[in-house]
Amino acid sequence: MNKQETILKKAFATAVAVADPQIIVPEYLARIFPKGQEPKGMCLVVGAGKASASMASALERHALLNWPDAKLEGTVLTRYGHSSPTKHLQIIEAGHPVPDQAGMDGAKAIFDSVNRLGMGDVLIALVSGGGSSLLTLPQNGISIEDMRKTTEALLRSGAPIEEMNVVRKHLSAILGGNLARLAIARGARVEALLISDVTGDLPADIASGPCAPDYSTYQDALNILAKYYLNEETIPASVLNHLNKGHSGEIPETLKEVDLQDAQVKNHVIATAYKSLEAAADYVRTQGYEPIVLGDTITGEAQEVAIEQAVIARQRLGKSVALISGGECTVTLPVGIKGRGGRCSEFLLSLFSATDGLSNISALAADTDGIDGSEKNAGAWFTPELRQASKDQGLLPAPYLAAHDCYGFFAQLDALVETGPTLTNVNDFRIILIDTE
Repeated sequence: MNKQETILKKAFATAVAVADPQIIVPEYLARIFPKGQEPKGMCLVVGAGKASASMASALERHALLNWPDAKLEGTVLTRYGHSSPTKHLQIIEAGHPVPDQAGMDGAKAIFDSVNRLGMGDVLIALVSGGGSSLLTLPQNGISIEDMRKTTEALLRSGAPIEEMNVVRKHLSAILGGNLARLAIARGARVEALLISDVTGDLPADIASGPCAPDYSTYQDALNILAKYYLNEETIPASVLNHLNKGHSGEIPETLKEVDLQDAQVKNHVIATAYKSLEAAADYVRTQGYEPIVLGDTITGEAQEVAIEQAVIARQRLGKSVALISGGECTVTLPVGIKGRGGRCSEFLLSLFSATDGLSNISALAADTDGIDGSEKNAGAWFTPELRQASKDQGLLPAPYLAAHDCYGFFAQLDALVETGPTLTNVNDFRIILIDTE
């Protein structure tokens, strides 16, 4: 492993470590429930997301050591392969990003348990990226298959996750603050711990805000479908019917700020992409690079974002610089193309192509949850040595970009980032190293 490869991978590992639930969850629980104010009696723990199982195991360990009078129980949903060991809390693995029956059954169990809360009970919600599809409990009249078809249509349309979640909130019995609404009606206190994977870190956007007031409306959801030309040909009739009823006032809106008057509901954002980017910046500074954080809210088509960052990289030639960024790009698949990989490796292959001829550029792009798109890798990386290897093998990026097969390109170079599930999720991580000649 050469110097650049080592620095790229260490920077990514540093970014992930800052968002480790095993460290940050106990720290926040001690602040929320200080000594003498620990939960007593029923303490229901629910949650969903790629990091939520790890959050649950960290909470359980903290509670058993510090909350002797709490009766701990609950259910947490996570993606297949992202479980974490617990004794008192049930962990259910389910489908993501396309919801399945296991997710719906788990969401129903969560819904029913919150409906059994009483006055003075405590609900702790552990929420992280991926929770939107995992908490798939459709409103009456919408089937799991209809939700699946809607999710698939939105994914193929290229709609950013923020817009996808506006639609999903308005189809769900849990998202859009509806989970908190259930608890409030029962007289319970709600404390939600959130690991953010969204730009802006708004509680309403993280896993579609099951405990947060929602700023969007049924009209917004309908506008998003229209924007991407999603109509009765691609969206089930039950979904369109529900959204139209909501728009006409026949179905209640999602939770709003006015609904929280006199309610005991708090949302705590305990980890963000920016904190992870800052940690990576601190690390590369020790390695002799000037870190430049381009931001944690970068969105757009992965290939186009890469071209934009290639321009920035060319402007910085002659200095030892590390361009670091987060946010979530999108990949729009043309009809008939399945593609292999995800937005991080697609960004990287486009960057690889756009910096052809530069012998001093190295880069890595990976999803902090450990899974980038359709395959099992977190992302990919390249160095000048790998660029030369691609030329020696006759590997050209253009046909792979056209086929959206970024995974296939980097697999042939043995340049995939493979971490397995990291059990956290603070969105995508991208770093470009520029070395002096």
